[in-house]
Amino acid sequence: MIVVTGATGNVGRALVDRLLAAGAPVRALTRDPRRAALPERAEVVPFRPDDPAALFTGATKLFLYAQAGAAPLLAAAREHGVRHVVLLSSGIIQEGADETHPIHVMHATAERQIRDSGLPWTFLRPNAFATNALQYAPQIRAGDTVRGVFADGLSAPIHEDDIAAVAERVLLDGGHEGASHRLTGPAATSNAEQVAAIGEALGRKLTFVETDPAEAGPELFPYVPPQMLERLLQSFAETVGVAPEITGTVERLTGSPARTFAQWARDHADDFRA
Repeated sequence: MIVVTGATGNVGRALVDRLLAAGAPVRALTRDPRRAALPERAEVVPFRPDDPAALFTGATKLFLYAQAGAAPLLAAAREHGVRHVVLLSSGIIQEGADETHPIHVMHATAERQIRDSGLPWTFLRPNAFATNALQYAPQIRAGDTVRGVFADGLSAPIHEDDIAAVAERVLLDGGHEGASHRLTGPAATSNAEQVAAIGEALGRKLTFVETDPAEAGPELFPYVPPQMLERLLQSFAETVGVAPEITGTVERLTGSPARTFAQWARDHADDFRA
């Protein structure tokens, strides 16, 4: 039995589908099972850390999103028989990184708690997610102009299903204990090029209009806590004209090359339609 936390998230949902297709039993944890709309073959369980027996009895592996206060959850997992935890961490964890950055603090804390738990572990450290481009969806549904910061900011966005494909192999194949896998898409693309690729997927010509970062707020970043926005904008500024890290980890572990951002845009075209 493989327990998947965040089972209704972009990566978690793709991972549940993959594991079920491979014939693996899956226990999907979600805050609201009634609204989860997960496959019937998955055992969908309310994510209640105060009831660890319901979460982990009979399970041997755990896919975990970084979250605050994971130590008691990990202790319960170990007590009930889990023997391998795979963490969706972040590429921000690397030598020379700003260890005070809120995103670094969150993921480094999760990694440390897992190491301290005594459980065998594997860390997945993706950089930019292609799904971050969904922030443009409200503007694209409303018209052909997209306001955003740093038109020339570069990243190598990774398709969420490529992260799930790596997680699938790590969970099913074994031999990845103690490994930290850095994950990226296959090529650098600018923010303006991402918007253009979404337009191509929709059969429309979209125009990216660069906005002064000082004027960026909740309307552009509705899901970013205000206390984190300034640091996030600083991180984005550091990507302008700077070639991003690109790894071949997806192809090495799955046998298939990482998908391009253009492919991601085609896969998600309906998310940008009114």
